[in-house]
Amino acid sequence: MANSRPISTTDHLLTRRNVLRTGLAAGLVGAAVPGLVSGPAQASPYDPTHAPAAKHPVTAGEPDFHPVRFRLPAPTGRKALGTTALHLIDRDRPDPSMPSGHRELMISLWYPAALSGTAQYAKYLPPKTAAAVDEAWTGEDGLAVPPGSFDFANTVTHSRVDVPVQRLRHPVVLFSPGYQYSRFVNTALVEDLASRGYVVVTIDHTHEAPVEFPRGRLQPGTSEPADAGRIRQAVETRTADTRFVLNQLERIAGGRNVDAEGKDLPAGLADGLDLPKVGMFGIGLGGYVAANTMLVDDRIRSGIDLDGTLQDDRVRGPLGEVAESGLDRPFLLFGSDETQRTDPGKEYYDPSWASFWAARPGGKLNLTLAGAKQKAFTDYQFVFAQLFHEIYGDDPIITSVMTALVGRVPPARSVLAQREYVGAFFDQTVRRRPALLLRGQSSRFPEVRFVR
Repeated sequence: MANSRPISTTDHLLTRRNVLRTGLAAGLVGAAVPGLVSGPAQASPYDPTHAPAAKHPVTAGEPDFHPVRFRLPAPTGRKALGTTALHLIDRDRPDPSMPSGHRELMISLWYPAALSGTAQYAKYLPPKTAAAVDEAWTGEDGLAVPPGSFDFANTVTHSRVDVPVQRLRHPVVLFSPGYQYSRFVNTALVEDLASRGYVVVTIDHTHEAPVEFPRGRLQPGTSEPADAGRIRQAVETRTADTRFVLNQLERIAGGRNVDAEGKDLPAGLADGLDLPKVGMFGIGLGGYVAANTMLVDDRIRSGIDLDGTLQDDRVRGPLGEVAESGLDRPFLLFGSDETQRTDPGKEYYDPSWASFWAARPGGKLNLTLAGAKQKAFTDYQFVFAQLFHEIYGDDPIITSVMTALVGRVPPARSVLAQREYVGAFFDQTVRRRPALLLRGQSSRFPEVRFVR
C-alpha cells in the first residue's frame, strides 16, 4: 500500500526542472503501469487539463509535492447521474481463492437519475483501491512524484450514490477495461454516456487489477506481464464475466436482487433497463473482449474497440477467432497513432485489425485519433496533466512528458472527440438513430481521421 505520511518538498532536493528531466522522464520506462484516475464535479465541460492551483502555489525552484484531487470534465448530456456498485457471485465457476469458493465480481452501474436532492456524490475510488493504484504510479518505478500524490479516494465524480433511476427505459452499454486496469479508468467517458441516456455497466475482472469488495476486503491484482498465454486466459475469463453480468442484468430486470449482500438496489432500476438494446466497449484488452463477447453472444448489438489488438500477442499472434471471422453486427475500431491496419510496412501495423476488416465487408468503422497514444483513451490524459501542473507549475517540459505518456492531442480535445464519436456510434447502432458525424471527416474534429 502507498505510504500515508505527509508529503513535504524537503523530501526532494532536486529542482523542479531536474526532477522532471530525471525522475519523471525515467518514470516513462514504467509508463505501462495500470490503474485509474478521477476528478470532481465542478469541472468545466471541455477544460479538464488544469486543477485549481490557488491552495498550492508553486515556487520558482522546488516542485510542490502534495496530494492532488482531480477534476473530471463535466458530462455533456442533459441527464442527472446516479451510480451504484454491486457484488456478484457466479456459482457456476469455482474460485478457491475467494471466500465464497466461486468467481466473484464487482460492477458499477452509471445511469440517468431522477431528481436526487442532496445525496452524496460518489468518490472516484474506494480507499484501499485508491491506495493500491497510487502506489503503482509512484515510487522508484513510477512517475517522479512521491507516494500519496494521487488523491483518488477524495476525488469525486458527477454521479450521486444509489439515487433512483429516471423513469424511462434506457439502453445498456457494458465496459471492460484494459489489462490490469480497474473498471473506473474511463469514468469521464462512462459518465458522459450515462448523461446521454444510457445505463453503463463497468466490470472489474478479479485477479487482474486490485478490486475492493464490501467491508473493505481488497483482492490484489497481478503483476505478471501480459504474455500470449495470460492474454488468452484473460480473454476467455472476461468473456465469461461479461456474459454472466448480462445474465444478472436480466435477473434485475425481472425483479430479482442479485447483490451478494442483498443491498437495496436503486429505485426504478429494474424498469430502467432496456435489455433488447445493448452495446459494449473496452480499451486495450477490453476492446478485444468486447469483440470476442459479441462473437459468442448475440445479445450485444454493437461494440467498440478503443486501441486494443485482436490477437493474443500483437507481434507473434495468434489472431483471435473474432479477427479471423469478423462480426455480423456493427463494430468500431478506434485507434491511436500506435495501431493501424492499412500499411504492413509501418511500425504500428496490426494484422488482427487488417484481418478483422477484411473478414467483415460491412457494418464496421475504423477511426484514428491522430497524435494519440493508448492512454489518451483513458482518464489518465487529464489526470496526468492536472497532477504535473499542480506539482511542477507551468514548466514547459511538462509538454514533452505528456507527449511521451499520452501523445500530442490536448486532453480537452481528446475527451470531447471520444465522447462525441462513441456517443454517436451507440446512438446509431443501439438506438437506431442515424448520426451524421459517422458519415465522414468532420471539420469539428480534425484530430479524428476516417481510415479507408
